[in-house]
Amino acid sequence: MSLLLLLLSRSPPAAAGDGRKSDSRLVSEQFSQAPQKLAFYNWYGSARLFHFRVPPDTVLLHWLLQVTRGSGPACSNVETTVYFRYGAPPVINPLGTSFANNTSVQPSFLLKMLQDNASFNVSYPAPGDWFVAAHLPPSSHKIEVKDFIPTCAYIFQPDMLVVRVVEMSILKPDVPLPLVLLSQPSYLKVFVPKHTQELRLELQGCVSNGSLGCPVHLTVGSATLPGNFQKVLTCSDPTTACRLLLPSPPWERWMQVTAKSLAGPRASVTFSAVVALTACRPWTVNLQHLLNSSDQSSNTSTGTPLPSPNTHDLDQSGKAGSGPFCFRSFPILREDMDVVSVRFRPLDGVSVLVQSDMPSVMQLYLNTGMDSGGSLSISVSINQTVIANNTSVVACVTAGSPFLSFNTSLNCTTAFFQGYPLSLSASSPTANLSIPYPETDNWYLSLQVLCPERPEECVQASVLVETTMYLVPCLNDCGPYGQCLLLRRHGYLYAGCSCRAGWRGWSCTDNSTAQTLAQQKVATLLLTLSNLLFLAPIAISVHRCLLVEASVYAYTMFFSTFYHACDQPGGAVLCILNYDTLQYCDFLGSGVSIWVTVLSMARLKASLKYVLFILGTLIFAMSLQLDRRAAWNTMGPCLFAIVVMVTMWVYRCGRRRHCYPPSWQRWVFYLLPGLSMAALALTIYVSMMTSENYYYTHSIWHMLLAGSAAFLLPPRDQHAEPWACAQKLSCRYEICKNHRDELYTVT
Repeated sequence: MSLLLLLLSRSPPAAAGDGRKSDSRLVSEQFSQAPQKLAFYNWYGSARLFHFRVPPDTVLLHWLLQVTRGSGPACSNVETTVYFRYGAPPVINPLGTSFANNTSVQPSFLLKMLQDNASFNVSYPAPGDWFVAAHLPPSSHKIEVKDFIPTCAYIFQPDMLVVRVVEMSILKPDVPLPLVLLSQPSYLKVFVPKHTQELRLELQGCVSNGSLGCPVHLTVGSATLPGNFQKVLTCSDPTTACRLLLPSPPWERWMQVTAKSLAGPRASVTFSAVVALTACRPWTVNLQHLLNSSDQSSNTSTGTPLPSPNTHDLDQSGKAGSGPFCFRSFPILREDMDVVSVRFRPLDGVSVLVQSDMPSVMQLYLNTGMDSGGSLSISVSINQTVIANNTSVVACVTAGSPFLSFNTSLNCTTAFFQGYPLSLSASSPTANLSIPYPETDNWYLSLQVLCPERPEECVQASVLVETTMYLVPCLNDCGPYGQCLLLRRHGYLYAGCSCRAGWRGWSCTDNSTAQTLAQQKVATLLLTLSNLLFLAPIAISVHRCLLVEASVYAYTMFFSTFYHACDQPGGAVLCILNYDTLQYCDFLGSGVSIWVTVLSMARLKASLKYVLFILGTLIFAMSLQLDRRAAWNTMGPCLFAIVVMVTMWVYRCGRRRHCYPPSWQRWVFYLLPGLSMAALALTIYVSMMTSENYYYTHSIWHMLLAGSAAFLLPPRDQHAEPWACAQKLSCRYEICKNHRDELYTVT
C-alpha cells in the first residue's frame, strides 16, 4: 500500500499548479513478479528477464527496483545493470563485442544501480509487452565449484506501478471535439484504422482568456524504449496554425494525445481538436494475378508488369474505389515450423514483382506475443543481369505500418518508428537484414523501383525480387563455435547463443579472443591424451590382483577421454554417444575412482570392501543425477571413505602397538607422493581453473588424479605372486599351493 501512496504522490509532467492528486479520472494499479537470483554476466542466459504487460490508457509507468543481498562475508556492494525495452527482450552487449554482419541493433536503454533501491518513470508508455533484464558485472571467467566456495546471493525484484485514465475522450475523424483546458491536462485518443496513409491533427478556434492564442502543449503517441518517437508540439504563436502531420501512423491501434495548458494555473484555453485521416487504397494481388504473373515471368527474363490497378481492379472490400491505389499488397503465408521458428513466403513461392509506380508491400505477422524471442532474418535479391545500371530497388522494413513515401523521401521512417532501409542494384544484387528480438507487432517489407538519375526511365520498369524471410531462434544457429539454447521465463520463450573456444558476440561471430584451429586441436589432445595416465593405476591394480579397481580406472579413462573429445567446439570434436551421457559417465567414473582407491587403502575384508564398492557407486549415481556439479555430492562420499580408512588405520595402530603402515619406505615413496598429488589436484580443481586455462589445468588434474591412484593403491598380499590374477585367466592346470603356516611338523 505504501508503494501506491508513493506513486500517487508523483505525477506525469504537467504545468505548474497542476492539481493531479485530486483528478478522479486516474486510477493506480500495481504489478509484481517473483524475484530472481542475479548472476555475473557471461552470456545472455546470465541476465534475468522479467515480462510485464502495461494496460491501455496508461499515463505514467513507475518502475520500483530492489536488490537484496545476502549477509555472508562474500557479499559486497556490486553494480547491478537493469535494461528496459518495449515489445521484446532488450538486446544487450555488456562485453562490448561485435555483432554479425547485416545485423541491426538499437542501443539499449539501461540503468545502473549502486544502491539497493532505485526507481524510474516513463510518461505515457505504450501499452503492451514491456521487458526488464538485469545482471551483475561481467564474470571473472573463473570456474567455481558449486557449494564449495562461499558466494553471495543477489536477489532482484522489479515492481511495476501504473496510473491510467478511466475516462478518456475519443477523437473521431473529421468531427471537431470542443475542449477547455484548465490546470489539468486533457487525455484524448483516436483509433487509426488499417490502410491509413496520413493523419492530420489540428487545433482550431483557440482562445485563451478571451483573446486569440493557443498556448497548448501537445504530446502525441506513446513512449517506447530504447527509442522514443513521441511527437511534441508547442502551440504559442497565434498567427500560426497548430497542426501536426503524421505519415504512416501505426495501423489498427489507439493513438494517445495529451493536451496541456501553458497559459498559467488560473487561465483557461478553449479550442476544438480535429483529426483527419487520409486513406490509402491497397491493391491486393490475388491468387489469379500471381498465377498470371508467374506464367508471364517464366516467358521473359525481365518480368512483366502486373495489370494496372487504376483502371479495372477493386479494393479489399470488393467495391470500386474513388481514387487511385497507393500500394500493392502481396499475400504472405506464415508457416510455423517450431518454437520461435517461422517461415514467411509469398503465395506464389519466393518472388515478388516490384514496379516503379507504387510500393509493393508484404505483411509479416509477428504479433502472437511469442515471436519476439527469436531473430528476424530478411534477404532480398535480384538478377543483376536484368536491371539497368541507373535503376535500383529500395526496400524498407518497418513495424506497425509500412513505409510508402519512396517518391518523396528515402529515410525509411514512419510516424513513430525508424525503419531499416535496404537497397538493391546491378552492383549490389543482394541485401540481408537481421533483427534480434523483433518487437511484437505486424511488420512490413516495402519495395519500389527507383531511377534517381533519370526518373522518366522508371515509368514502365519492373523487377522480380526474390525474398527469403524467416524468424529463427538464433542467427545462423550460432555458427560452428556456439550453441543455440532456448530460455524460458514463466511461459515466455526466447533464445540465446552460448559461445565456445574464445568466440564471443550475439551470434558467436566475434573472433577477437578466439582460439585458432591449432590451439583447439592442442586443447583436445591435452584433455584426451592426459587420461592415458590411468594406464598406470590399471597396470598396478592388475599386478596386485585388484581387478575391480582396475575396471573402475579403465571405465574412467574411457569415458573421460571421449567426453572431452565431445566437449570441444568447432572441428576438433568427436562424440560417440550423447553429450549428456558422456558427461554423466565421466563425472561418475571420477567420483567412483576416488571412492575405490580410498577404500582399497583401508585394507578391509574382501566381502565388506566389495559391498562398500557397490553401495558407494549407487550413492554416486543417485547424487550425480540430482546435481552433478554440486561439490558435496562427490566430496561427501569421498570424505566418508577417508573416515573409514583412517578408522581402520588407527585400529591397526592400536592393535599392533606401532604406526600403520609400518614401513617407512611405504610412507616416503608411496603415501606422501600420492597424498601430495591428490592435494595439488584438489587445489587446482577448486581454485585455479578458469575458462582460459581450462584445457591445461584440467589436463593436469587428470594426470594428478591418475598418478595419485597409482601411488596410493595398497601393496599386494604378502603371499600373492605378481600378475597372479592374470595367470588365472589362462586355461591350464596349476599346482595349488598352501601358504598357511604349519603348526606341527612330522619329522
